[in-house]
Amino acid sequence: MSPPPISHALRANSPEARDAANVLHPYTDLKTHLTAGPMVISRGEGVRVFDNEGKAYIESVAGLWCASLGFSNERLAQAALRQMKELPFYHAFTAKSHTPMIDLAEMLIARAPVPMSKVFFANSGSEANDTAIKMVWYFNNALGRTAKKKLIGRIKGYHGITLAAASLTGLPANHRSFDVPLPGFVHTITPHFYHGGLPGETEEEFATRCADELEKLILAEGPDTVAAMWAEPIMGAGGVIIPPAGYFPKIQAVCKKYDVLFVADEVICGFFRTGNYWGSQTLDIQPDIITCAKALSSSYLPISAVMVNERVFQALADESHTIGTFGHGYTYSGHPVPAAVAIETLKIYDETNIGAHVNEVGPHLQAELRRRFEGHDLVGEVRGLGLIGAVELVADRATRTNFAPANKIGARLVKLCEANGVIARTLPNDSLAFSPPLIITEDEIDLMLNGVETALGQLAVELKREALTVI
Repeated sequence: MSPPPISHALRANSPEARDAANVLHPYTDLKTHLTAGPMVISRGEGVRVFDNEGKAYIESVAGLWCASLGFSNERLAQAALRQMKELPFYHAFTAKSHTPMIDLAEMLIARAPVPMSKVFFANSGSEANDTAIKMVWYFNNALGRTAKKKLIGRIKGYHGITLAAASLTGLPANHRSFDVPLPGFVHTITPHFYHGGLPGETEEEFATRCADELEKLILAEGPDTVAAMWAEPIMGAGGVIIPPAGYFPKIQAVCKKYDVLFVADEVICGFFRTGNYWGSQTLDIQPDIITCAKALSSSYLPISAVMVNERVFQALADESHTIGTFGHGYTYSGHPVPAAVAIETLKIYDETNIGAHVNEVGPHLQAELRRRFEGHDLVGEVRGLGLIGAVELVADRATRTNFAPANKIGARLVKLCEANGVIARTLPNDSLAFSPPLIITEDEIDLMLNGVETALGQLAVELKREALTVI
């Protein structure tokens, strides 16, 4: 059988052509990719990556919010090598263990934002959240509350793409044509004051309304049927949405009133992204369960974790004893090599005082984002905290109206950023995200924003010619 045709725009037998012929990419227009091909990244150094033609790019989102220590940390490479030589694989099934898993669990418990009891290891944020979902159901079965199973996510929330995690996620592209959400998953409103606040309403009043809407949802579903709520401290893939003042204490008060567990998804915000070790510390969250991944190993190797408090663990333990086993786990849960890399990552955070560095350069990023972009005719809102931020493009600043998705404004800006030496990512509502490696310097922030500023100026010129907006 002959291979499918490749566009003449892709050089024969080039990496781009070979990729387009054989690779099915996540989050990609698969049909367009057959002719457009990929950007092939060949190496990394510090906050930069280089394509296969040698062009350098500052990675403004650290890959996927995750390469916290950049793309060339030798200590992490050596940690992997040492562990690979000593014990390249072992599992955690049937009470088996090994030192890297034991040490990493101990380190995470010691660093947790609130008291936690046990750590379960998985391989991705999606798996961690899927595991937490099963734990919540198992927990309520252990307590004899067999009807208390519904789970609450938030519109625009992101918790992964496995079947159950995608059901918690509140983004249309993750639902459409996949037949999710599954039954029993419901979503409450997005805490985005810029778009959701009413005329004359303060942030505090908006936060109160968000909590009221949550309570109405729980009452409508039936408190005896609602098991848990998931929330990112700062919503990432939904647009880098910073919650309004007082939001999480109000939301958690509602959850406690109806005995609804609260799960903090720290996959993006954990490990100093917001300036504190955990986003939960920055946003005043007291979770029952925490999921984390990405910066746990600086994403050098896949690993994630679920931390549960003592109340949750005791129910899991009791039910597993009744059944005879806790019938859940992954072949690579607590894999020794990623665990060793994660241990080294946490040591580097401690030894370099990475939190202090974020609190030095984070304000510079936030100030420069506002100085450069807040007054721009295409920018509706600039938002962020620590080393995470976003610039949201709008067609009309006065009415806060976004461009029609069909115009693909965000995708066009990303291409212009790449032409100017910055790998960028846009999110819903054409929000350009910033989440650079935590090691970034002020000078590198300025270089990154220079490229974005130039790209935005080029886009403005193009749109003026096309009369897509009044500039």
